[in-house]
Amino acid sequence: MKHLLCAAVAAIATLTTPAVQAQGYPEKPVTIVVPFAAGGPTDKVARDLGDVLRRELKQTVIIENVGGAGGTLGAAKVAKANPDGYTLLLHHIGMATSPALYRKLPFKTLDDFEYLGMVNEVPMTLIGKATLPANNFAELRKWIEANKGQINLANAGLGAASHLCGLLFQQAMGVDMTTVPYKGTAPAMTDLLGGQVDLMCDQTTNTTQQIEAGKVKAFAVTTAKRLTTPALSKLPTLDESGLKGFNVSIWHGLYAPKGTPKAVQDKINAALRAALKDPELIKRQEALGAVVMTDARLGGAEHKKFVESEITKWGPAIKAAGVYAD
Repeated sequence: MKHLLCAAVAAIATLTTPAVQAQGYPEKPVTIVVPFAAGGPTDKVARDLGDVLRRELKQTVIIENVGGAGGTLGAAKVAKANPDGYTLLLHHIGMATSPALYRKLPFKTLDDFEYLGMVNEVPMTLIGKATLPANNFAELRKWIEANKGQINLANAGLGAASHLCGLLFQQAMGVDMTTVPYKGTAPAMTDLLGGQVDLMCDQTTNTTQQIEAGKVKAFAVTTAKRLTTPALSKLPTLDESGLKGFNVSIWHGLYAPKGTPKAVQDKINAALRAALKDPELIKRQEALGAVVMTDARLGGAEHKKFVESEITKWGPAIKAAGVYAD
């Protein structure tokens, strides 16, 4: 009888532990893993968000950069982490493109994570080194035609937003360029500023300040409509510049390891929703051309549905380009 009683108590404790843990969550610092180098656009989004989440969660929020392999190393780390809500992932469109890019992906995008909600959408800009002879897209197009086989196009690594945008840009232009991958956006931008590479297509969160300072030349935005951000409002879209149908924006979402208690997920989602209403955060994001999420994709279920649709969208384009990584 004593053994049966102990077993029953143990069983009850096991069943109630997740609820008890969720009730006190968070009781220690929460780490948000950014699967790219510090200083890049995703890192900036994470740090801006982390500043507000600290207040909403009433706990320290640590940003940890785990770069490499186009964001898959950091994502894999979170997928394998303890599902207690203390290790989260902030990732961009790479969550949807990595299944097509990598033959041996160390995680299953739709099976190994809990989807906590989307954070924002970020337009991209086509920029070039300051010494390029072209001053607008029409002139750039002529320059590209005249220099086929000699143009260097920088990106932040296989599967990075800049790589994907550059891939579609080459396809739309019908021109192959020498792609130069870096370990993150920051080193890619450094070489663009130094004139070691010619062009890059990257998120407004990383390019706006350089454009405002006149350190790079900006030729177009990648969205269907022009942007309203003061520094970018005069830039034409690639669609209106002749690349019909060109429309690329980068989004960011928040994830937890599969099996994270629902109550913990709900607390994180509530904190995320509150954070994205913060006027200062909205102001910071808008200044960089980004738009914080306000629609149904703020919820985990719609977030996951959207990622599924993005996998369907990007898979064929990547496979058609024949770009793979082991």
